[in-house]
Amino acid sequence: MKAAVIESVGKAVVTEVPDPTPGPRQVVVEVAACGLCGTDLHILQGEFAPRLPIVPGHEFAGTVVGVGTQVTELSAGDRVAVDPSLYCHECRYCRTGHSNLCERWAAIGVTTAGGAARYAVAPAANCVRLPGHISTEDAALIEPLSCAVRGYDVLRSRLGAHVLVYGAGTMGLMMLELAKRTGAASVDVVDVNPSRLETARRLGVSAAATTPDELDRPQGWDVVVDATGNAAAIQDGLDRVAKAGTFLQFGVADYATRVTIDPYRIYNQEITITGSMAVLHSFERAAELFANGVLDPEILISDRIPLDRYPEALARFAAGEGRKIVVVPGA
Repeated sequence: MKAAVIESVGKAVVTEVPDPTPGPRQVVVEVAACGLCGTDLHILQGEFAPRLPIVPGHEFAGTVVGVGTQVTELSAGDRVAVDPSLYCHECRYCRTGHSNLCERWAAIGVTTAGGAARYAVAPAANCVRLPGHISTEDAALIEPLSCAVRGYDVLRSRLGAHVLVYGAGTMGLMMLELAKRTGAASVDVVDVNPSRLETARRLGVSAAATTPDELDRPQGWDVVVDATGNAAAIQDGLDRVAKAGTFLQFGVADYATRVTIDPYRIYNQEITITGSMAVLHSFERAAELFANGVLDPEILISDRIPLDRYPEALARFAAGEGRKIVVVPGA
């Protein structure tokens, strides 16, 4: 079958690889669409994936075309979104309810072959059936949405909070949409890209600007979310948190990224700094939210690109073009 392969640091190609075969409790999914994510760029840079080459793609949905010998709950023809998380269920973190911090953490598209291919293998337990009114291609948005839902689980945001989101890419826009639905009094977004700010305005942001200096909130924001992973944005965001407020590191930063904090201010103003890592008990809820229209795929998905052009899609994503870029293996 045809698949995108990150062969070595900085090199992605499209080539032929063996067709996958399901294990006893696995299914084979014919991929309808696979989203590109910052994690894919980190893999390309030699981070995250324990070894290369790897077929990337952890945001995908498709149709079941094969089932393992012990799979009874899914059948060929079922349309599913796939949670890429692969946990050991044995380590201390798994046993204490923090599976996303698993000591043997693995994920489809990161440590095992992913969805940037014609077909992908997934555990049956990781597949969520799609209702009839949802486009299978659009359902590639469910995985990133599940990460955003996990972010709001961490925040435990109270009603009436003033929220500032750094970054109006796909994840920042998802955090915007969830903030609106969790009772925020206002949601402001900053981004250096004017076209992305225009998308935030289309979604009903309270205010959109290239810097918080343009916004009128001298006391700061109750909740500040970094959805960029950019050191300058993170550093600035830490200084924008109001007293008793919370800063959430949601964007994925490079391993080498460093910022400074003011310990006395954290103590004196009771500021919380926290993080949100991937998916945790949030995939099914994200699928239900998606089915109920929490996101508009026509706004969130800016490009649908054939799998043959995966390296080009990755380059466009790295350049900050568009919003969510998905590759469509069947195109």
